[in-house]
Amino acid sequence: MPNQATGKYSYGICDYCGQRYRHLDLRKNWKGFMVCPDDYEPKEPQIEPLNFRGDAIAISDPRPDRTEPVVVFVGTPADSAFQSIGTADGGTNMQPFPLQKAVEGVGEIGTVTLTGVVANTFIVTVATGTNSYGTGNKFYLGGVVSPTVELIEGLTYKFDQSDGTNGTHPLRFSTTPNGTWNGGSEYTTGVSTNGVPGNAGAYTQITVASSAPTLYYYCSAHSGMGGQANTP
Repeated sequence: MPNQATGKYSYGICDYCGQRYRHLDLRKNWKGFMVCPDDYEPKEPQIEPLNFRGDAIAISDPRPDRTEPVVVFVGTPADSAFQSIGTADGGTNMQPFPLQKAVEGVGEIGTVTLTGVVANTFIVTVATGTNSYGTGNKFYLGGVVSPTVELIEGLTYKFDQSDGTNGTHPLRFSTTPNGTWNGGSEYTTGVSTNGVPGNAGAYTQITVASSAPTLYYYCSAHSGMGGQANTP
């Protein structure tokens, strides 16, 4: 096959401007046209297609699924460690008081399965006040005098009597208002006590039985100090 001529004596027409140029001076641009030096332009880099990498098919250093222990505090948005409950002061004025609720459980990422006991602690103190039984020393729960509380079946509630004002005032339960001071008897189903009221670690605790009746908390040593505990 013969070699092509160098074209040093040849001429050509620029495809853009239409002017006559030596063939050796014409160049093919990125669009395939033969153009003169004045009309030649390289292909702009932004016209080039982007080089995309495919998505990764696996993460590095994966960890196996496992069960994690969790502790969840439920309550009002303002304070997640407390829940405000509407309570009756003397049976007339509704007031809130803090009820600490700690929910212990075990769960997985995205799902929480409760497996533990839900413990609700009422902080009990004793001071002079007025309730439906009159004026005198009264049980205060979270700073509210003898409130009506809601006890949910199956849950455990602790009435913490470690504050020194509880001395000589054991808190007990009855199905009769004012308990033994009104001819009733002490209710003991699911109830346990610990320590001496007024000392560290003292409390009365109740796990509410299924279909439990309406209860009343009272002082076993003094009349008229307690209030009502609904068991809806």
